[in-house]
Amino acid sequence: MIIKILGSGCKKCVTLGENALAAAKAAGKKAEIVEVTDFAQIAGYGVMSTPGLVIDEKLLSSGKVLTVQEIERLL
Repeated sequence: MIIKILGSGCKKCVTLGENALAAAKAAGKKAEIVEVTDFAQIAGYGVMSTPGLVIDEKLLSSGKVLTVQEIERLL
């Protein structure tokens, strides 16, 4: 599973990445976290507000920091 965190690398982006990794581990899935900071790439996903969460090339969230439990439900 590839988890992409879309954003500038701010505190919210870091927190979202940590939460996504914890959710994947809790679900028993191996995950790789990729940070996408290029705004052209971010816009390519249709994200207008960061941080964004993309799992296996599917945009699941943008503009908010999801909790571990919220991400688990999306997996």
